[in-house]
Amino acid sequence: MIRLENIQRRFTSDEVETTALADIDLEVAQGEFLAIMGPSGCGKSTLLNTLGTVDRPSEGRYLFAERDLAMLDESSLAQFRAEMLGFVFQSFNLIDDLTIEENVALGLAYRRPAMANRREKVMAAMDRVGIAHRARHFPHQLSGGQQQRAAIARAIVGDPKLILADEPTGNLDTENGAQVMDILTALNKAGATIVMVTHSPAHADLARRRIDMLDGRIVASAARAI
Repeated sequence: MIRLENIQRRFTSDEVETTALADIDLEVAQGEFLAIMGPSGCGKSTLLNTLGTVDRPSEGRYLFAERDLAMLDESSLAQFRAEMLGFVFQSFNLIDDLTIEENVALGLAYRRPAMANRREKVMAAMDRVGIAHRARHFPHQLSGGQQQRAAIARAIVGDPKLILADEPTGNLDTENGAQVMDILTALNKAGATIVMVTHSPAHADLARRRIDMLDGRIVASAARAI
C-alpha cells in the first residue's frame, strides 16, 4: 500500500543544514501494524509526518496505492489526509469546548460530500473504543485513557486507509496504556493498517513488524512471529 523510495529530509536554518531522514526505503503492506522505535531525535516523528504528508521530503518518492503524492498540490494533499488518514497524538488534541461526540465528529469535518449518516458513524466509532457512554461529556470530565479513546474514535470515524499513531500511550499510565494498545491491536486485526511511533519495547512487540531508527536512517527491521 505504501512505498517510500530514497526519502531524504533536510532542514536548513541560519545556514546550518540538518539531515532528519536519509536514504529511507520502506514498504508498508495493507493491513500491517508497524512500530517505529529509536532514541529521541533519530527521525521517528519526521518519518511519521512524512507518511502523514504534513512534511514533504527534500528528495525521494512517496507512493500510496501506487499514487505519487509528490504530484499533488497542497489542497489535494489536504483532501487526501481527510479521506485516507487517521491521526492519533500523544497529547490527545481534543478541543476543550466541544463534547466528546463533537470532537469525534471532527474526523469527518473535511470529508466531501457530506455524509447523511454522519451521527451514526460517530456513535459507531465511539462504541468501538468503549466511549459511547461519554458522548455528552467534555474532555476535562474524562480520564487520560478515556480521552485517548476519544482521540482514536476521531481517527477511525472516517474509515481511513492508514492510522498514524505518534506515542499514543506516552501520556498514560501502564493500565490505560495497555487498554489503548488493546484497541489498536483489535483495529489491526479487523483490517486497519497502523504505523505507530513508540518508546515502549513492550508496545512495539505487539505490532507485526518493528523498525529501529538511528540518525535519520532505518538500521534494523524485524517481523514478529505470529
